[in-house]
Amino acid sequence: MLVLSRKKLESIVIDEQIIITVVEIRGDKVRLGIEAPRDISIKRCELEDRHQSEPPVAGEAADNGGQPVPDHSPLEKAQNSPAA
Repeated sequence: MLVLSRKKLESIVIDEQIIITVVEIRGDKVRLGIEAPRDISIKRCELEDRHQSEPPVAGEAADNGGQPVPDHSPLEKAQNSPAA
């Protein structure tokens, strides 16, 4: 397992197509923003484990109503900023 340290609004890029950004740090909780192609499934492990043993519950997997975080990715910002 690769372990990385990141600060708020810092990101990591996986395979040039998945961007994981630390959106917020509050106490012992970290909110992550994940940008990935639609064909890549993203699931929280604890929900995946529960879904294997229980029938699905409507709306269970969406903390934010299934809406994307209204922010542009750091990768997109870097690509669109003028070169210095």
